[in-house]
Amino acid sequence: MSETPEMRPPVVTPARVVIALCLVAPFVAMLWVGSYADTDPALIGIPFFYWYQMLWVLISTALTMLAYRLWQRDQRARETAAARTEEAAK
Repeated sequence: MSETPEMRPPVVTPARVVIALCLVAPFVAMLWVGSYADTDPALIGIPFFYWYQMLWVLISTALTMLAYRLWQRDQRARETAAARTEEAAK
């Protein structure tokens, strides 16, 4: 049995921090009601309260897609690093 410590990539990476921010931002925006609890400015006759929430539906979709793409890239990088580590250990 080999006594060399296993080299694993760090758990908290900049990509994972960005992923977390992308997923948390819509919750913070919607839970902070004081920031959008108003009727003005109206957009095409729609009060601010409603169009702000509908805008966040689109923003949330984009942020979730971005988080998913970043997660996929992070997982591919981890798999590549694990494969290289295994090859180096042989």
